[in-house]
Amino acid sequence: MARKEPPPSDGPRTPEEASAGAPAPPAASSVSDERADRRRQRSERRTAQPQGMVPARERRRTGVERGAMRLISTGGIIGIAVVLGAVLVGQDVAGWIVGLVVGLVSVVLAAVLWSSRQL
Repeated sequence: MARKEPPPSDGPRTPEEASAGAPAPPAASSVSDERADRRRQRSERRTAQPQGMVPARERRRTGVERGAMRLISTGGIIGIAVVLGAVLVGQDVAGWIVGLVVGLVSVVLAAVLWSSRQL
């Protein structure tokens, strides 16, 4: 069984250790300066515009770029719906259920796409 060492302490154990190269405590003015800096940084973070998971863009996309992105994304939604319909039909699911599921998935994905501020 291994011998456990006592946990290291934050301060010196003996007066000799205390006098041997211990740094002097910080001056009161430097502590208050540090505290003021931390307060200023906190207030700057509070007033800064919040970031989401995707960082903000430096410039806004052009109208053509936004239109192309939405068109490509809409094509992706149609592709997902077609694949979903093919899988359901391949599993002999009733036609009305296939239509309902494909329609609902398409509407939900399109709503997410068109409500996006990034596109």
